[in-house]
Amino acid sequence: MGLPVLAMIVAAVYLITRVILFLFTDYAWYEKTIALFLLMAETFILVHGIGYFLEIFSVAWTRGEFSRKEIPAEPLPCYPAVAVVMPSYKEPIEVVKNSLITFYNLSYPNKYIYFLDDTRYDVQWDTSENMETYKKSIEDLCRYVGIGLFRRKWHGAKAGIINDFMDFLNGEMKEGFSFYNFSKTVKTDTEKYMVVFDADSNPFPDFLEPLVARMEESPELAFIQTPQYYINFDLNRIARAAGLQQTVFYEYICEGKASKDATFCCGTNVLFRRGALQSVGGFDESSVTEDFATSLQFHLKKWKTTYINRVRTFQMGPEDLGGYFKQQFRWSLGTIGLLRKVITTFLRRPRALTLLQWWEYFLSSTWYFIGFVFFIMMICPPIYLFFNIPIYFARPEFYFLVFVPYIVITLTTFYWTLRQRSYTIKDLMTGQLLTFITFPVFMKASILALLGFKGTFGITPKGMSRALPLRAMWVQLSMFVICFSAAVWGANRLIYEREPLGGILVNVFWCLYHAFILSSIFYFNKPVEEPEEGSPK
Repeated sequence: MGLPVLAMIVAAVYLITRVILFLFTDYAWYEKTIALFLLMAETFILVHGIGYFLEIFSVAWTRGEFSRKEIPAEPLPCYPAVAVVMPSYKEPIEVVKNSLITFYNLSYPNKYIYFLDDTRYDVQWDTSENMETYKKSIEDLCRYVGIGLFRRKWHGAKAGIINDFMDFLNGEMKEGFSFYNFSKTVKTDTEKYMVVFDADSNPFPDFLEPLVARMEESPELAFIQTPQYYINFDLNRIARAAGLQQTVFYEYICEGKASKDATFCCGTNVLFRRGALQSVGGFDESSVTEDFATSLQFHLKKWKTTYINRVRTFQMGPEDLGGYFKQQFRWSLGTIGLLRKVITTFLRRPRALTLLQWWEYFLSSTWYFIGFVFFIMMICPPIYLFFNIPIYFARPEFYFLVFVPYIVITLTTFYWTLRQRSYTIKDLMTGQLLTFITFPVFMKASILALLGFKGTFGITPKGMSRALPLRAMWVQLSMFVICFSAAVWGANRLIYEREPLGGILVNVFWCLYHAFILSSIFYFNKPVEEPEEGSPK
């Protein structure tokens, strides 16, 4: 418990030092302007870093340990009905089939499975013959497995079809809907709960029992979220790195949020109380991250939410940079798009949530500004080396005096705590590299979200791995060239100018460091790895 506290202290000391240096050092206005952007970027990282260490502290304080620990629920005396729901938009038939079979094999006795086909047959996305073939294949598959098939007049993407389906369960037959009851089970009960899975979800057979038991114990719970785990990481660099990237979120962050009653829904592998969903008017259809937006509504309505950190479902991660960037653009656009609502609600109704809940929503809804942070931190060292514009306003020895303790202790805390959950430094660095090279996607999504662009829902491609053309990575490649060129220019300055030695050396180091990170885009752009000799293919 002492390590997270120490990390927060050194981070706070570093931030205070940076602010004092900026305020009381006399430099030209243009130097101060650029330095202000760097200070803002570092402040962003420090605030979110302190937020992360607070999550770790919350977990350690609540449990007294860092290891995973699940408190078992009491066995169910009876089995309330559960709707097992899978929305799908033009997903590959084989992927859908595997998921539906795993749903059918869930051991929970009182379940009703529904396939929500959100594929648009009213627009031309393929030849008429192929569209009709796909439509019939879905019907044949649902008939084969023995489940209900729901379609309706398209609107609101995933959120829209789930809302329409809930209306259907309530007996409200909206215009344009169709339902095919291929189920071999006679429905005798109204579903009290609804579990939502993505089309590529393969849950364990005992997925539902412990979650329903926990919901039955706690009638104030609106939903229980469980982690995502990518099964296709073995020979795919993107899927592996994306999965490892998510471990930081699904480990201490989600557990820390749960301890503050600030868990937000992640859209899949989640069990809802239908009454809670109906009380907030269903899913928010105005956002492409309807799960995050709806979570805020739950908390404003005083519903509680929680998270259980036990992998209960396998899924498929993005398999190439194109698919990964598409996924991240959607997530960042929707999350930052909610920031305005978080701020306005806070200003109008500051007591609607606890301070800790507001803190968690501010952290979550601002995280994807990290793209601008990465860009600023990359561009400042070249500005110094090319134009001799100082940014940090401190002698090199003083820089090391305050920076080294901060970076050593915070990184040690980050890696050590995750090591307690069996992650290696290599694992975590792989995920961080992928996050870093995604900075242009985050920047674009942030700008569009602030301008009010809503975006459209799109699935993450599955079953394909394609390299992006170089022109699609021009921003990352341009920054690589700038950083590497600045390092070379800095080396020339060392030879011919020699002063200020410390300042030039520090900035050359950062340029080479960023160039190395950016070069990882070539590694990730060849996502499929060859199996090692003797390994199963």
